[in-house]
Amino acid sequence: MNLQSELNKTTLFHNLELLAKEVVEGFISGIHKSPFHGFSAEFAEHKIYNNGESTKHIDWKLFAKTDKLYTKRYEEETNLRCHMILDTSASMYYPQLEKLDLDNLNKIGFGVLAIAALMNILKKQRDAVGLSMYSDDYNFYATEKSSERHHQMLLAQLSAVSKDANPAKKTETYTYLHQIAEKIHRRSLIFLFTDMFQTTADDEKMFDALRHLKYNKHEVVLFHLLDKEKELHFDFENTPKRFVDVETGHHIDLYSDTVKESYEESVAAYFTELKLKCAQYKIKYVDVDCGADFSKVLNTYMVERQKFK
Repeated sequence: MNLQSELNKTTLFHNLELLAKEVVEGFISGIHKSPFHGFSAEFAEHKIYNNGESTKHIDWKLFAKTDKLYTKRYEEETNLRCHMILDTSASMYYPQLEKLDLDNLNKIGFGVLAIAALMNILKKQRDAVGLSMYSDDYNFYATEKSSERHHQMLLAQLSAVSKDANPAKKTETYTYLHQIAEKIHRRSLIFLFTDMFQTTADDEKMFDALRHLKYNKHEVVLFHLLDKEKELHFDFENTPKRFVDVETGHHIDLYSDTVKESYEESVAAYFTELKLKCAQYKIKYVDVDCGADFSKVLNTYMVERQKFK
């Protein structure tokens, strides 16, 4: 039995670290030695030492052989601070699934595994990662660190969230984004994973909170998680159904085709406004289908990592 078959039997992310490693290794094998310089902290090559440069990376053994000064150049020589933010409210657990694995993910499962995969990369690069999770409260916060103990603690927290059978019903994303922004003092690359659904709709407050995340010259990426088939295109069988808001409990009985067109128009208008506001505030907006693979998330990280100097 191959590794992929074994991984697909892993229910509820009991071995999140192994799953994250599989995601990253599959991605790396696809790009291999790509133009994305800086993906690894491993030694790359020598370059001639120039007067005035730091002597930290001079290769003295090579100097003894050649009587010339060379420095070791590494593929990544700068440390990164990265803070992950995960929305853990009830809407993120849609669709409800009996088990989570690589081929069967809802929004919370995708967000958890995407963060774990990014942590795997950051660990390889010896970069520091922090984590915040919120729903009806600011549920968890860990500052940016790069230790193995810290890494394992974050994995445990993420794994526990993926198994939550009774997630909080309400959320006010903008309230907790303000609190998170106040906690991140040193310049960081911030990744926000959310479906942007709130119990109380207030677009201005939401956009103000997103702008607050840019404080202290942070770079911010919004990963907008959706089940595109259902939540964007409202693709349901046209039979009588009861649609229930998982956060408020409100419901409506109808045929899906009677509201499909107006629903798509309303959602498209909201997403367009969200994209425009993100562009205005210089926040990178990335729409992500939780039924797709992780390449969009990891490619985005690679690009943003290069810009973060």
